[in-house]
Amino acid sequence: MVGAEERERILQVLTIAELRLPNEKPRREWWAYLLAALCGVTAGCADVAVDDLLLTALLVLCSCILLGLLRPRWPWRWVVIVGVFVPLTEFAAYVVMTVKPTRAQIYGSFLAFLPGIAGAYGGAVMRRVVDNLREGK
Repeated sequence: MVGAEERERILQVLTIAELRLPNEKPRREWWAYLLAALCGVTAGCADVAVDDLLLTALLVLCSCILLGLLRPRWPWRWVVIVGVFVPLTEFAAYVVMTVKPTRAQIYGSFLAFLPGIAGAYGGAVMRRVVDNLREGK
């Protein structure tokens, strides 16, 4: 039998490592993925309409910070989802709309991944700091 202190320490280590216990139900995160896709499409539409890469980068940065704060586990997924939808929206605008983005604008839309990395990881770190402060560590 494991003592109460050892059991508490093991549970603490599992919590720190963010591992799920076998009887713990997985969290439903479909809404976060939907929000990430919506943020990516919004940033892509802003890039097509305004043609300003800095505004697009700012929108991607803010979106990834928000998603990193909401779901800090695996922040790279927010970078991928938000970042992929920016060039996809550019491509959809090229195919559907009469306003055609230039080649430079399409290639520049792939640069949206860079501020997304900083935002997602920054948001995840902020969330963990706030959680640690709440726990009194």
